[in-house]
Amino acid sequence: MKRFLIPVSFLNEPLFQELLSQAEEEFGYCHPWVVLHTTSRLNGQ
Repeated sequence: MKRFLIPVSFLNEPLFQELLSQAEEEFGYCHPWVVLHTTSRLNGQ
């Protein structure tokens, strides 16, 4: 399994939502829950 980091702002983008829908149709969705891990970078860290 690969880990992908994306900006949270992508979640509201229609094109990104469509990409997720296509991936769900193609590969299925086997997780009963979703883990959303957020990080922030303050002061250029």
